[in-house]
Amino acid sequence: MITATDDRAKAILQWLTNDLNLDITQFETASSDASFRRYFRTQHQQQHYIVMDAPPDKEDTAPFIKVAQLFAQAQVNVPDIIAQNSQQGFLLLEDFGPFCLLDKLNATTAEVLYKDALDSLITLQKNVDIHSCELPHYTSELLQTELQLFSDWFLQQQCSLTLNNDQKDIINASDAFLVSSALQQTQVCVHRDYHSRNLMYLSAKNPGIIDFQDAVIGPVTYDAVSLLRDCYINWPDEQIESWLLPYYQQLKQASLVSCDFDQFKRDFDLMGIQRHLKAIGIFSRLNIRDGKSAYLNDIPRTLNYVINISQHYPALQEFHNFLVDSVLPASKNVL
Repeated sequence: MITATDDRAKAILQWLTNDLNLDITQFETASSDASFRRYFRTQHQQQHYIVMDAPPDKEDTAPFIKVAQLFAQAQVNVPDIIAQNSQQGFLLLEDFGPFCLLDKLNATTAEVLYKDALDSLITLQKNVDIHSCELPHYTSELLQTELQLFSDWFLQQQCSLTLNNDQKDIINASDAFLVSSALQQTQVCVHRDYHSRNLMYLSAKNPGIIDFQDAVIGPVTYDAVSLLRDCYINWPDEQIESWLLPYYQQLKQASLVSCDFDQFKRDFDLMGIQRHLKAIGIFSRLNIRDGKSAYLNDIPRTLNYVINISQHYPALQEFHNFLVDSVLPASKNVL
């Protein structure tokens, strides 16, 4: 007998069995993510599927459906949407299996897996027309709002730091510098969370791409730095550069960038700092607001990226010093 643990899970089972006439022989939690969405793995006649549970008062399935269609047309591998109930916030999806890239990444496999992921990224960037896709833009306001998460949730709430005016000025100056760098880059379709937990490991058409509903038009380096300077796994800088160079050469060949590699690497570095500051703020918010404390484990690695990269850029020297002198000691007391 298949049972459900809560009212929404019961409603999903009713939808699958009564509305879709499926014979459900398995129904179990597959995962939850950093939002209010949950995922269940279910089985009907030896075939596995994923059910997305997106409570309509907190999540909207429309962006997921729209971007899934857009990405499929762009010839990257996203799950088929088999059935949808937008009113209740349920989607029945193709199941890409239990393994994400992070499960399979090691020194032996990394070369091939990152090549697959970067090839998929190039395909996406080449095949989505930013003028007709009707995706929102990564505006200066959005970039700034994301950066604010670092001060609001990590510095002030997680670390209990009270910032003086000089420190606020340093943060404001570095924020302006990072936003300016992001906006001057070539603009392409951006997945916005393109990392090893959102790329599923497949034996064919690898990787399967998930969690793409927040896609925007934004900086060309954004997804590459999400992948190669991943919050969940760390690689040496020389290794990252060895993966970044062929990707850059493909972008250049496709006329998606015109700058030299040094400029591209600079854009990549600065984009990574913006993203990592945002991620640290989100990890803190997930802990404080949502009670998801596991994400705190990923902050030291992510903060380390920001400290290591910022020291190479004179415009970020004061910010780097602030991180080393004030933020790092405060963080060690709470992480």
